[in-house]
Amino acid sequence: MTSKLPASIDETEALLEGQNYLADRSLATVLFLSLKMGRPLFLEGEAGVGKTEIAKVLAAALGRPLIRLQCYEGLDISSALYEWNYAAQMIEIRLREASGDTSKDAMRSDIFSERFLIRRPILQALEGEPGYAPVLLIDELDRTDEAFEAFLLEILSDNQVTIPELGTIRAAEPPIVIITTNRTREIHDALKRRCLYHWVDYPAADRELQIVRRKAPNANAELAAELVAFVQRLRQIDLFKAPGVAETIDWANALTELNAVALDPAHVSDTLGVLLKYQDDIQRMERGESREILAEVKRDLARAS
Repeated sequence: MTSKLPASIDETEALLEGQNYLADRSLATVLFLSLKMGRPLFLEGEAGVGKTEIAKVLAAALGRPLIRLQCYEGLDISSALYEWNYAAQMIEIRLREASGDTSKDAMRSDIFSERFLIRRPILQALEGEPGYAPVLLIDELDRTDEAFEAFLLEILSDNQVTIPELGTIRAAEPPIVIITTNRTREIHDALKRRCLYHWVDYPAADRELQIVRRKAPNANAELAAELVAFVQRLRQIDLFKAPGVAETIDWANALTELNAVALDPAHVSDTLGVLLKYQDDIQRMERGESREILAEVKRDLARAS
């Protein structure tokens, strides 16, 4: 574990692999450039493909704090940046009044000082120590509105924020910023231009099998190969929500807990709720399509062996 940034794309790949994250070359390249150039990294892709995990493993690999801002509808500055401790301020005002200290200028200067400031994730990230700047994860930005995007522009461009009562706070060393979106809505170009961009796609079958072997090491080898091939087939059909890599790993662990050594129709039917999250998709599989897919998977794997 080190706070030193990787010096090459190969080192970036090795850094992630050391945390059991298998990144393809294109992802390792854009992540290396983001670190080297000090630019935020904007990751877009379907839910469950490992976007959030990138920030987590990067923080762990570099030995730096991970500060996560989980976005949601209605997120505002007071939740993301800072707010004043109004209760403590009121107590301070009452104490001053009781002691006869009623100088308005002195009171205002004191109650709007840093000791009454509650730091939220973004401000915490900007106040990181040089050489130990945190990883700031702004997760699922598409859940917020355009007003919040506009608020982020100053931070992403200049690594600073302005607090009216205190002035401008600049980062001594910019945090490593990872922004993710599931593309439920388009993010404005003004924000994207301030970032390096990468689309995180579902992994190919061989890479997903490697991931399963690392994340579910107790899974039987035959079972792992079959369930990965099954999931890969599911992503080719028109489901309401295709399973992500996270669901593949969960399925492998669930089937292992059931002592499965290979896929069979009963295991698939009993555990569809681990893999699929919408009833319409589950009902479609239960009408017989899962049996057809499983039969095709077993035939293909038999021919390949």
